[in-house]
Amino acid sequence: MEDKQKKATAYWKENVRYLFILLSIWFLVSFGAGILFKDALNTIKIGGFKLGFWFAQQGSIYVFVILIFVYIRLMNKLDKKYGYNE
Repeated sequence: MEDKQKKATAYWKENVRYLFILLSIWFLVSFGAGILFKDALNTIKIGGFKLGFWFAQQGSIYVFVILIFVYIRLMNKLDKKYGYNE
């Protein structure tokens, strides 16, 4: 029983670490690129739009969707590592 608890605790710690890293990336992209670094990014244009504007309007959404798929992949690997896969 104790071994099962240690495995579950290790699994949860890795899961929280993944969440923290991925949410930090999303924060940096959405808040950082869309707000904090907007002026510096606005010197670059994509499709006629300033890059800071693009990140604020579209980029953070695209990055969020990509991070969802990254999280799914990481969790599938984590499930297999700890024997929780179906």
